[in-house]
Amino acid sequence: MRERDLTGGTDGRFIVEGKVPLEILLTRSRFEVDCLFLCETRLDPLSDLLAQCAPDIPIYVASQALMDEIVGFPIHRGVLACAKKGASLSLDAFQGSKRLLVLNQISNHDNVGAAFRNAAAFGADGVILDAGSCDPLYRKSIRVSSGASLWLPFHHGGVGLDQVQSLQSAGFEVWAMTPNEKAEPLQSCDRPDKLAIVLGAEGPGLPECLIKACKSVRIPMSPGFDSVNVATAGAIALSHVYSAD
Repeated sequence: MRERDLTGGTDGRFIVEGKVPLEILLTRSRFEVDCLFLCETRLDPLSDLLAQCAPDIPIYVASQALMDEIVGFPIHRGVLACAKKGASLSLDAFQGSKRLLVLNQISNHDNVGAAFRNAAAFGADGVILDAGSCDPLYRKSIRVSSGASLWLPFHHGGVGLDQVQSLQSAGFEVWAMTPNEKAEPLQSCDRPDKLAIVLGAEGPGLPECLIKACKSVRIPMSPGFDSVNVATAGAIALSHVYSAD
């Protein structure tokens, strides 16, 4: 079974790989755990963590060779879990938030995972993804996010411009990050009470209609260089408005 077939649909399931994501899934996540699949050599090292599992969660154990055969490739971490997506969070659920990261057409799993990790690091209350962005519950996205996509609230679906208008109606100032020289430098932007930071795909960036609907903001850079990785741009912008209080 391909992972995209497993995760497809709001009632689908998803796979978690590795000790750290498993610990977050069992202790901090809102998602229901379906079952665990472990290499036999991981039982003792994970005994304290496994003791936190509900008694009705099946834990399947196999040798490394059999696990590799079932998974289809060498699964060196020897730790897999299957969980249920359940009902998705609506966009309205974020109206009371203060800081949000909004991803538009981000189709790279590494970038989505890194964006979630940065959002968690700099105190964002959640992440909004349009339908064109990839699933933050893909195994690689979860791993790159250091498990942040398992506990940081997110909404996934819809159209970017509709999301921006909805956030503005809820009182958010929305910044569209762009390298356009006419955009306001990030350093001169004050932190509003409610802020949503919008990031576009690497290469094409945000569509013009979305930029026009927002406050356009740029990150000043050295001459001859106008962009950084999209997740890095999100980290810089979030750090600028971060407050430990």
